[in-house]
Amino acid sequence: MSTDPKAFLSSIFETAVAAADPERTIRQHLPAKPKGRTIVIGAGKGSAQMAAAFEKAWDRPLEGLVVTRYGYAARCERIEVIEAAHPVPDAAGLTASRRLLDKVSGLSEDDLVVALISGGGSALLPSPAPGLTLDDEIAVNEALLASGAPIAAMNTIRKHVSTIKGGRLAAAAWPAKVISLVVSDIPGDDPALVASGPTIPGQGNRQDALNFVRTYDMKLPDAVMAHLNSTAADAPSVYDERLAGNEVHVIASAAVSLEAAAQFARGQGIDAVILSDSIEGEARDIGSMHAAIVREIALKNRPFEKPVLILSGGETTVTLRTKGGKGGRNSEFLLAFAMGIDGIEAIHALAADTDGIDGSQDNAGAFADGTSIARMRTAGIDAKAMLSRNDAWTAFNAVGDLFLPGPTGTNVNDLRAILVTGPGGGLPG
Repeated sequence: MSTDPKAFLSSIFETAVAAADPERTIRQHLPAKPKGRTIVIGAGKGSAQMAAAFEKAWDRPLEGLVVTRYGYAARCERIEVIEAAHPVPDAAGLTASRRLLDKVSGLSEDDLVVALISGGGSALLPSPAPGLTLDDEIAVNEALLASGAPIAAMNTIRKHVSTIKGGRLAAAAWPAKVISLVVSDIPGDDPALVASGPTIPGQGNRQDALNFVRTYDMKLPDAVMAHLNSTAADAPSVYDERLAGNEVHVIASAAVSLEAAAQFARGQGIDAVILSDSIEGEARDIGSMHAAIVREIALKNRPFEKPVLILSGGETTVTLRTKGGKGGRNSEFLLAFAMGIDGIEAIHALAADTDGIDGSQDNAGAFADGTSIARMRTAGIDAKAMLSRNDAWTAFNAVGDLFLPGPTGTNVNDLRAILVTGPGGGLPG
């Protein structure tokens, strides 16, 4: 193995992503061939790669349409790929939503709909309810992203202001059978929450959505609040007879990817510990917590003996305290983490989104070690000030520690990998 900690951590990331490769996972979950047509639909940052993989594995006629983020398209022969905006919806996403609903209309019980769903689909499928506009849905999305609410709360609200989320796309396909193949980016892997469940009804109801709005003090447009307070916002329930014969399969998740990463590390002579695959909370707070754990390991060799790789997954949140900062939840996590390990040798970390993009910039995350804060100071960067402005991207860019793997074609949420080495800071060669 490489003795360079950055190279080792990059290999950990690559191993985790490979475990969620659609071409590998879709072949294990192919449905039975239908008597009638096969229609493929999909949404998410990994949907185009999932569509390409499904095409390769399916030896019968098919047609379809999927929507993915700009720059995330993959070459498909029989399935059309549309690109739209993420994380803030745009008109292209609105068009894609309408076309997906059209695609599944007029089907029979002999037809099969295969839904390829991955994280990011919530923003990629704007479809405002009657009386609402795209601007209203954009305002909702911006309020959600700034609120600090967990993903489950955000997606419960999203599905109640939409005509496509919360199982509505599957209901539109009735009486055709819908089989959803899901790449989960949700802590706990509830498939109904991935992309706000366009083909999968969830447990959260309209009152839950209203409670989340109040709990997180969200300021939503008056028209949106009026809609949420009306029965018109009610989404299909899990008992809806139109959805009774459908199937759902989670084909990739953070849990599987973290275990693959841990096995890789052990194969390289480094013990590995998975803290959790479903950690949520404020990114900076979770960063400080991780720093406290690895300080204990580095300085006192407890609760785990070094050398050791600490792994965790899940989806943290960022409450925006100011406008204009650059970065996402992984870089914010890592900046708080770097402040917590400042000056401690033999600690190296990578925090990155497995889809290849953290926030709205072109990096998946960043690297940090015990010298990060000192190097930022030398570069004229005040790490504490940058954290207060939600500007972690600028801090890591100044010291050349951004991680830029590019779009990966999958999305099983965030990967945090922290290496604590033994005496001398070396790795097994």
